[in-house]
Amino acid sequence: MRTIAVIGLGIMGHGIADNFLSKGYKVTVWNRSAGKADNLVSKGATLAASVAQAVDGADLVFEVTANDQSSQQMWLGEHGIIAYAKPGQYLISCATLSTYWTDQLATHCSKAGLEFFDMPMTGGRVAAESGQLTLLVGGSQDRLKEISPELEAIAKDVKYFGKAGSGMRYKLILNTLQAIHLAGLGEALRMADVVGLDKELVGNALIERPGGVVTNIGWEAYKKPPDPITFSVEWIAKDLGYATDMVKTIQHPLLNEALRLYKQAIEQGLGQSDWTEINKL
Repeated sequence: MRTIAVIGLGIMGHGIADNFLSKGYKVTVWNRSAGKADNLVSKGATLAASVAQAVDGADLVFEVTANDQSSQQMWLGEHGIIAYAKPGQYLISCATLSTYWTDQLATHCSKAGLEFFDMPMTGGRVAAESGQLTLLVGGSQDRLKEISPELEAIAKDVKYFGKAGSGMRYKLILNTLQAIHLAGLGEALRMADVVGLDKELVGNALIERPGGVVTNIGWEAYKKPPDPITFSVEWIAKDLGYATDMVKTIQHPLLNEALRLYKQAIEQGLGQSDWTEINKL
């Protein structure tokens, strides 16, 4: 059984590390705040003293940090992942990053003779904790097949989109559409209120048509805000900013409006609230 390293123990990183442990894998973890690893260590994980120590001896290395800046700190420099990784390891970024940095990272790994996958995740906290994530992959399709058993420990589905960087491009498109959908649901509920309809009846009808996962998530959160949160206003705004940079050559008014609304939410002090709070602005 291959050994696993998970670097970054936020909502998603902690969830995948926990699932690898529950499936019997040997897991090494590292996080800037070591206390976040306590629960995992109690279940058998090894807490690395450094990124280098986490990478050393691992077959698969998962980086699950917050943004470009934190990701760059994990990968680059004399103490970064690339400096200590060896050919034969599978290096995976599960963070949601800009396509600019993802492409740079893929190039750095290629020049060093290292196997890299961009593999952002979708499904949120619940999927991460239950091992039911969907992984959105860019990289070598043939090499991806080699790690299918490991990915099955944390995901219900693995969607392949092409060469390195493709998974990240899809993730930004996906999050754009989901954010627009949530904003649209909030507007629909305000319309219902203005014209005198019972919002409970309207919300229950909307989850049937147009329906879908995001409508259901948005409506449930409208009635009762999730605690703990599944994904923050701050992080979806970050992703929408990356999406905006990705598609500078075309007009994207709906993306612009969704980003404006989430920035407005941050200005109102809602940055750490669940991203579904956009429904109530």
